[in-house]
Amino acid sequence: MSSTVAGLVRPVPIPTSDVLRRNPAAQAFLLLRIAFTVAPILFGLDKFAEVLTDDWTRYLAAEFNDILPGSAQDAMYVVGGVEIIAGLVVLVAPRFGGLLVAGWLAGIIVSLLLVGGYGDIALRDFGLLLGALTLARLAGADFSSRSFREAPSDRAR
Repeated sequence: MSSTVAGLVRPVPIPTSDVLRRNPAAQAFLLLRIAFTVAPILFGLDKFAEVLTDDWTRYLAAEFNDILPGSAQDAMYVVGGVEIIAGLVVLVAPRFGGLLVAGWLAGIIVSLLLVGGYGDIALRDFGLLLGALTLARLAGADFSSRSFREAPSDRAR
């Protein structure tokens, strides 16, 4: 059990430029890692700056707000902090960070469906959840092995 947890939180290096040039899976991993580092941090910061929307609280279901201490705005500040932390975790430990972001997105989806009227955003977030799970899976790949260093067309020769 502890080795599984250690594997999840172990830092994952960025694939070398040689591997990135030749390996589409390594390219996908890096793109997802960048996206799920930057997006949560920016969304988290916006909970404080309110540039993207002037009322993040409208996305918070009353069912969640009723069990959280403080106001809905206080909850959004906590949400922003968690999102910033989640982005930083993805940067360092994408295997665990991908799962963390996927779980967080699942909570957002539930909140959006409970509020009602945001099914389109919930569907978009479901796609993001799948991307976060894909990141977590790709973070466990060994990009240094021979099968990852060569392009599939190189192995056929």
